[in-house]
Amino acid sequence: MIDTKITINSLAEAISGKIVGSDDFRSPNGFTGIFNILKDSNEGDIVIRHWIDEKGIKIASSKNVACIITEDPRGNSVDIATDLKIPIIIVQKIEEANAIALNWSIKKFAPNSKRVIISGTNGKSTTAHMIYHILKSTGANALTNTDSKSEYNTLIDPMVPKIISEYSLSNEKSLEYLVIEASEVQGWLGKLMHHHALLMTKAVDPDVGVVTNVAIDHIGLVNSIEEVFEETSGIARGMKKGSLILNFDDKNVFRMANFAKKNIEPFYFSMNSNIGGYKNTNIDNIKSNSVDIDFHIKMDKILIYDTEIESIVFKSEPILSIDELPFNSNHFIQNTLAAISACLSLGIEIKDIINGIKSYKSLKRRFRKINHNPTIIDDFAHNPEGIKATVNAVSNLPHENLKILCAIRGSRGKEINEINAYALAEVINSINKKRFNKISISNSTDNSNSNSNSNNELTNNCSDIEIILSSSLDVVDEANFVEEFEENIFFDVLKNEGIDFIHYKELKKAIDYVYNSSKVDDIILLIGAQGMDPVEGLLNDIINEDN
Repeated sequence: MIDTKITINSLAEAISGKIVGSDDFRSPNGFTGIFNILKDSNEGDIVIRHWIDEKGIKIASSKNVACIITEDPRGNSVDIATDLKIPIIIVQKIEEANAIALNWSIKKFAPNSKRVIISGTNGKSTTAHMIYHILKSTGANALTNTDSKSEYNTLIDPMVPKIISEYSLSNEKSLEYLVIEASEVQGWLGKLMHHHALLMTKAVDPDVGVVTNVAIDHIGLVNSIEEVFEETSGIARGMKKGSLILNFDDKNVFRMANFAKKNIEPFYFSMNSNIGGYKNTNIDNIKSNSVDIDFHIKMDKILIYDTEIESIVFKSEPILSIDELPFNSNHFIQNTLAAISACLSLGIEIKDIINGIKSYKSLKRRFRKINHNPTIIDDFAHNPEGIKATVNAVSNLPHENLKILCAIRGSRGKEINEINAYALAEVINSINKKRFNKISISNSTDNSNSNSNSNNELTNNCSDIEIILSSSLDVVDEANFVEEFEENIFFDVLKNEGIDFIHYKELKKAIDYVYNSSKVDDIILLIGAQGMDPVEGLLNDIINEDN
């Protein structure tokens, strides 16, 4: 990696780039210390951009940036840069340049910080945000790149180093903690950026690494669980020190411990309260064969959610009950376990962790309640595992009827929409099967002898489910436009699985129908990625119009 005393030649050498246009920084005062995107750049910044054309060169020149790093100089951009005496460093892989920029920014602005990196198919944003909140709640100076849209967790652009440098330059207090979310699988223009998580991990050089799970997503970039595993395991492969937090219950995540260096100590979290020996306070190790491996884990290196006592347990002692958690769905508990494990590995006191968890409020679009009467829950669920976990969690909440508004994924192809539709059908059919069984039991029981509370429970869990689909053509850009074939594959799967649905081309019409057709005791679940992102604003407009 590059030294903090940066010159254009040392930068070009570090990123294996070729300098054209000029052999020194363009700006009179050299480099500001900020790697930036062209739109936000100022004099002395270094702009990193996947491609740039003649217009981009002229904009950069007018802003007097220090230099431009690009993989693809288009048209006559090199000639114009030479005429304007603005240096361009041409590289083979833009992600490697952004990794160098990230590493340099950390060395320059947060050299003494403790660093955590989090990845996985589901739950990484919530886990990262919760770790950040716990650290901030202790009074520590902490920073995270996590945002509700998961836009700043990649090496496509220099947003992560930009966030670090701009924050540090505007704050006198040194950064104590960096919490970095990393995309487990990343692509650009339909091509996989190989080893993205590995590159990002090496750049961050974390003290703690966290892997939440491995599941199918990003179809087209990766097409099998093994390919997802290969990319996600870059977290384990890239760490040089510290603790590696792994999901004990995911066999693919569990085996990532095999890739960790010998000086790195694994720490596990689990929803499996049947792990042998953990309740025995007289032993130092836990023995388990649950993942086809006979092994032992130290008692202080595993965190468990005990389903019998409904509490999070550490070293055989309950530390948080389910009633003390902000949310109690299984996937939220799993994210909470991951966050607590990371904070324990950082040496944070248990009492401070507990206080942080109790005061936590979810990231936008992460199982977030955005309305009461009827209850409306908004979630980013956009792949099979996320869809099933979220729908199951909502179905267990008290309600009369359940309405699910799902945004079809646009410009993502056949495969992801097909498996998402199957996941939605699978979880609905599973809920309906349980509903049928409960109704059958209810009908065979003498009502005069039944308990009123059990009747209420049956009502809450035996509701009708209505499916509404949206193509969201009124709110998405070209990159997320839902093609007709993507709609059709979603429709065909649901029809073949016996699932009725309503479809709206526009998200506003869909949410208007769902809201105005619901009763106060119903639950509305909103799921999807970019096609559902603007829904809260649309809902507020509808509510205000009604008022």
